[in-house]
Amino acid sequence: MADPKPLRIIHCFRSPVGGIFRHVRDLAEQHAKAGHQVGILCDSTTGGAYEDALFDSIMPHLALGLTRLPMQRSLGPSDAATAIRTFREIKSLQPDVLHGHGAKGGAFVRLVGSQLRVSRSCVARLYSPHGGSLHYSERTLRGQAYFAIERLLERWTDNLVFVSDYERRTYTDKIGEPRAPWRLIHNGLRDHEFDPVGTAPDAADFLYIGMMRDLKGPDVFIEALRRAEQLAGRPLRSVMVGDGDDKPRYQARLDALGICGRVVMLDAMPARQAFAMARTVVIPSRAESMPYIVLEAVAAGKPVISTRVGGIPEILGQDFAGFVPAGDAEALAVAMSQDIQQPHWLGAAMPDMDRFRSQFSARAMAERMVSLYQDCLARKVQDTSPRTVSSLS
Repeated sequence: MADPKPLRIIHCFRSPVGGIFRHVRDLAEQHAKAGHQVGILCDSTTGGAYEDALFDSIMPHLALGLTRLPMQRSLGPSDAATAIRTFREIKSLQPDVLHGHGAKGGAFVRLVGSQLRVSRSCVARLYSPHGGSLHYSERTLRGQAYFAIERLLERWTDNLVFVSDYERRTYTDKIGEPRAPWRLIHNGLRDHEFDPVGTAPDAADFLYIGMMRDLKGPDVFIEALRRAEQLAGRPLRSVMVGDGDDKPRYQARLDALGICGRVVMLDAMPARQAFAMARTVVIPSRAESMPYIVLEAVAAGKPVISTRVGGIPEILGQDFAGFVPAGDAEALAVAMSQDIQQPHWLGAAMPDMDRFRSQFSARAMAERMVSLYQDCLARKVQDTSPRTVSSLS
C-alpha cells in the first residue's frame, strides 16, 4: 500500500454513526499507518458520547484533522451555506483525494472537488452511496428527485465505489447504468475482530444492535420476540443496544406488551462488548447495503438470524438457513423459537471462517481503495497533460 508520494485524503459524510462512520474510521486508520495523510469532514449535530469516544480514538490517525459542520439529512436552504463552508475548509487542506460517503457527503465532495478543479487542482472525486438515496423508492416524487440529482452528479464523479454488488445493482436499477467508472470494494474487519467473543454466563437469548429507527427493524424485533415466547413456550430474554430518536417509542411498545422486564435497552456501545451479552444476534433490517454488524457478528463467532436484504447474502451466503423476510414478525418469531429449541441449528449454517476472513479483511479493503485513488489521480494527470490538451485542440 505504501506509495512514494503520500496522498492527502479527505472523507466527507453526514452522520457520524453506524456503518459509514465505521467504514471511514477503518480506512483512515489503515491509510494513516501506510503513510498517507487523512482528514474527516462530517455533521456536527448528530452523535453522542459514544461517537465522541470513537472520534477520540481515531484522532491520532487524522493528520488533516477533524472538521464538523451542521449538515441536515434532507435537502434544504441550509445546504448552500454548508457547501460554502465545506469548500473553504477543504480548499485549505489541499487534498489529493475527496471521498464522499452517503448522498449528502457525496454531493458535497463532487461539487467542491469540481470547483477546486476549476482552480487547476488535480483532485480525485469519489463517491460511495452506502445505501443513502438508494433507500428511496422510484415510485415516489422524492425518490425520483434524488435519483435525478445522482444522475446529474455523475458528470463530476471520477469513480463510484460500491461496497456490495447489491448496492451496484440497486444503483443501476434506480439511477441507471453508471456513466462514471465504478469499482466494487467490500467492507473489511481488523485482525483482532476475528477473535471469538465468549458469551457471558448470564447472557440473554437474543441481541438487537443498531440504530433505533424503523428502517433497521427494532419494531419487528419487539413484535417477533413476544410471538417467539409463545412458540417456544417460555419467557425469553433480550438486549437492545443503540441510539436514535425513536427509542422512547420502542420502550413504550415493550411496556405495552408487558415484556419490558425481560428486555434490557442500552445506549450504543462497541459491538464486541454487546455480543457477549446474548447468545444469538438478530438483524431485522428492512434495508441494508453491506452492514458491518453482520460482518462483526460472523467474525466474532456469533450465530445470526437476519433478513435477506441488501448485501447480507454476500456475507452469509445466498442459501443461508437463518434468513427471514424483511418486515415479517411472524417469520422472525419462528426462526427465533427454532434457535431456542435447536441450539446448534444456526451454528452449523454460519460461513466458513477461513474463507470469510480472506474475503472481508480491512487491510485488503484499504489496499484496494488506495490503489483506486492512485488510478484516479493518474487519469487526472493524463487528462490535464499538454499532450492530451494538444490532441484535443
